[in-house]
Amino acid sequence: MKKYIQEFKTFISRGNVLDMAVGVVIASSFTAIVNAAVAGLVTPIIGLFIPNTTSFAEWAPGGFGLGAFINAVITFFITAVVVFMVMKVVNAARDLKKKPEPEAPAAPTTKTCPYCLSDDVKIGAVKCPHCASDLPEEETTEE
Repeated sequence: MKKYIQEFKTFISRGNVLDMAVGVVIASSFTAIVNAAVAGLVTPIIGLFIPNTTSFAEWAPGGFGLGAFINAVITFFITAVVVFMVMKVVNAARDLKKKPEPEAPAAPTTKTCPYCLSDDVKIGAVKCPHCASDLPEEETTEE
């Protein structure tokens, strides 16, 4: 039994589990705010255009609670848009923190003549342009 308790402690103390728990609590609080905004602002305004109702949520044609369902859909879309916007900001901030990878150094284009020690001899040259010496064959390394 101690082994299971220890495994549970290890599982629950992981950073991503705690982050998820905090996210769920914040999301439920945010959902309550959005529900209040939709119920208190959006549905009364829509209810002005539907006769015999004070709120759109009360609209029930044929006995079906269509207004409450549409109310829930509006709440969902508002919540989804706000979460999407928050994630865009978080991802943009995360991208700013990432350091760009350094570029690979460019391959050399010149070499040094072993005879006159001029260092501006082109890599493919077989004769030195300064002392006219024949340059040794270049060793190619296979990677």
